[in-house]
Amino acid sequence: MGSQLGNAGLLLVNTIVNIYLFLLMLRFLLQASQADYYNPISQSVVKITQPAVRPFQSFLGPIMGRFDLATLASGLVIKLIAIIVVLQIAGYGMAPIDSLAIGAVAALANAILKIYFFALIAMIILSWVAPQASHPGALLIMQLVEPIMAPVRRIIPPLGMIDLSPIVVFIAINLIDGIVVGSLIRAAGVVGVLVGL
Repeated sequence: MGSQLGNAGLLLVNTIVNIYLFLLMLRFLLQASQADYYNPISQSVVKITQPAVRPFQSFLGPIMGRFDLATLASGLVIKLIAIIVVLQIAGYGMAPIDSLAIGAVAALANAILKIYFFALIAMIILSWVAPQASHPGALLIMQLVEPIMAPVRRIIPPLGMIDLSPIVVFIAINLIDGIVVGSLIRAAGVVGVLVGL
């Protein structure tokens, strides 16, 4: 009974860390897509993640004004620490450094792909039920997915009222998740169990 409670507690800790990592990667993607910084949702994400990002901002700045290395580094370090703590408490001991690093990178990639996956679903639903929505959440979703949708739309333009680009992006996300992230998770060994939500 005690070990089951302990396992449930470790699972809960890992889930909370992964949700926070999700928010950190959302902050990273919002800046990378140059979404509205003053959107209330953007502001909330920045406020929630700022305590973790602030220590890295003194020596890591954005690249090309868009790619926030401080946020990436913060996510990587938080996930590394969480993996080490969970493995120690679970009694696995210290995993090899390369497995820890691969697991942390896989967790970041997994979070980014999940954000795009859910944002695309939300975008598709919004395009059906409220195509001209002005809600801050709807605007932010459109700003978030547009940088990955625009190149695909240039290759596969909409056919009248039908836009096939989300299908292509979904396929790409699933391929990257299955091949790249899946390979990283397998390479991480036991650490791979702690990667996703």
